[in-house]
Amino acid sequence: MTERKKQPVVSSGIAGLDEILRGGLPASNFYIVQGDPGAGKTTAALQFLRAGVAAGERCIYVSLSQTAAELQAIASSHGWTLDGIRVEELSASETLSGAADQTIFQTADLRLDETRKAIECAIEEHKPHRLVYDSLLEIRLITGDTPRFRRELIGFKAFLAKRGIVAVLLDTQTSGGDHNGEEIEGIAHGVIRLDKSLEDYGGVRRRIEVSKLRGVPFADGYHDMAIREGEGVVVFPRIVPGSPAEVTKPQLIKSGVDALDEMFGGGQESGTITLVIGQSGTGKSTMSSLYATAALQRGESVALFLFEERLETFFRRSEGLGMDLRQFYRDGQLVIYDFSPNEISPGEFGQIVQQVVSRNNTRVVVIDSFTGYLNSLPHREKAVLDIQSLLKHLARADVLTMLIVAQHGLLGQNVGIDVDVSFLGDTVLLLRMSEHEGRLRRNITVVKKRHGPHDLDVRELFIASSGVSVVAYNPLPET
Repeated sequence: MTERKKQPVVSSGIAGLDEILRGGLPASNFYIVQGDPGAGKTTAALQFLRAGVAAGERCIYVSLSQTAAELQAIASSHGWTLDGIRVEELSASETLSGAADQTIFQTADLRLDETRKAIECAIEEHKPHRLVYDSLLEIRLITGDTPRFRRELIGFKAFLAKRGIVAVLLDTQTSGGDHNGEEIEGIAHGVIRLDKSLEDYGGVRRRIEVSKLRGVPFADGYHDMAIREGEGVVVFPRIVPGSPAEVTKPQLIKSGVDALDEMFGGGQESGTITLVIGQSGTGKSTMSSLYATAALQRGESVALFLFEERLETFFRRSEGLGMDLRQFYRDGQLVIYDFSPNEISPGEFGQIVQQVVSRNNTRVVVIDSFTGYLNSLPHREKAVLDIQSLLKHLARADVLTMLIVAQHGLLGQNVGIDVDVSFLGDTVLLLRMSEHEGRLRRNITVVKKRHGPHDLDVRELFIASSGVSVVAYNPLPET
């Protein structure tokens, strides 16, 4: 059986998008980028042309809707220039010849013909390898009806195909507006949609979807994106865990506290996920500091992702327990990200975690707290699914991942978790607070461990300036 020849591709100029496209856009084809005003279409188009300039290609931006000055302003806002990009500034209502100027009324057919001629002349003169056409809205308004609009696109597509041009056409109308979107999708080789939405609280949420790409097994569905100053459109591909890694014997990850390790049957296993669940003050974050310190002292790399605790607060709390982590942080062995609420999407967070683990060969990852992470997102159920894919990726990388999960309430029985995440953990460590005769006692229990034996006893957890200790639970005598 003969091997299929791989189709040559060109870069979209957006690294994350190229990953979704499995390498880039198939060459010599006709693509449409759809989205509402402000979705990032023009910025993405400039990145596409800048990638062409970097590859030594001739590039042209044909604009019916924006002036050259406006395009330069967009480029300048990111610290870019338009060097190497030919800007053809046209107007669908001002491309008529002198004869046309003498008529009282400019018919749609006449305006369309003259606009087409102006665009084709610019292409014949500059012979570009890449072209951006901005935008289809003006042509849609001139044609006035769908059949004529469709014929115009088919003719333009044939014109570009004969010259081997990779073209990106911008369209401010999405397919949800009317049936014109469906007409466009049938003509184009690929369709990319940029989506933005404003939630009840926080900034704009941006997503990207490749809804069509002929002959390419692209990563379908929505992927998070952002528009960053100096970077332009940045895409964060949704995590799709690959094939399981070669099965190796898991390593035991120890905490440095013998009694705690005994509760886990000797220690926790690499390649597993541990949920540390408890109310405020039960010692959840202390557990993360404990395992981080032990791993760092063994010479391993650790990554902490903080969503509630500030960086300085984390260091001071750890130092109050005799765990000095500042030097590990300065040396780069300990990587810490301190996120503010609503500043990061699930896709970006997943990409940051993957990059840190890959770059530093990280052995322990702590997310503190997972509750804070969920609270920073508008759609919690979707966030749980996103992080499930990330956790599978980390497990296959043989990383021990600890998720700190806060229960609401302080004392008593009315405690719980807003979103059920118990299914995410291979191991569940439950921390509780009990009250007896005017004294609060911290209890610690391993309630679940998928791999290997574990202790089911309830023990008492002591947190002091001298360190952390776990002892057999000694009930106070009844009066």
